[in-house]
Amino acid sequence: MTATIVYTPAVDDRTFSSSSLPPRLSLAPAGTAPALLDGAWWPRSRDLTAELPALTAVLDPLWGRITRVTVNPTVWPVIPRKVPVQGHVVHVGWFKPEQDPNTLLLLSYTIGRWDLLVIPPQTAPGTAAWLLTAAADPARSLTASGLMREAELFRAAAEADWDLVRETVWDSEGGHGARPASRRLVGAAVARAPGPTEGM
Repeated sequence: MTATIVYTPAVDDRTFSSSSLPPRLSLAPAGTAPALLDGAWWPRSRDLTAELPALTAVLDPLWGRITRVTVNPTVWPVIPRKVPVQGHVVHVGWFKPEQDPNTLLLLSYTIGRWDLLVIPPQTAPGTAAWLLTAAADPARSLTASGLMREAELFRAAAEADWDLVRETVWDSEGGHGARPASRRLVGAAVARAPGPTEGM
């Protein structure tokens, strides 16, 4: 499987407009069996007018001219009816209950329909990289929101592991003996507390 992930950390995104930067995008390999998602897109903002031109510039040659997209208005503050892109106009619609809030649905004039996971712009790069790869994997059967939940679980587990690593390092450097007495006493009191069947 090949995932296309376009992101150059050395480039300061603030010095360019969204449409002048390549889209951060991954697509499922061509010719794979249809899946719930055809890939993922990590826009730099929630401004469809600024973000769609760069996305369609990449997708039009691959999928045929993109003529319409739909989003869920829950996560998009402004939904323009039309967005001018290179050489044509993309019509934008929205569906609230019917469309996953984390999905961008694209329709091509000549070929068909694609669903992309939309990774929130503020997502940490490590989580975004995992989502870009996972959404382009044709073997996965999760919805966009399902992938977002899975990524959050991985992030929380990694954070918990990091907290454990920091505490272990702290203890190994003499931090354990330097803990406040009140914490040691509370721990000792809990350790000596009777179990549910004791003391009856």
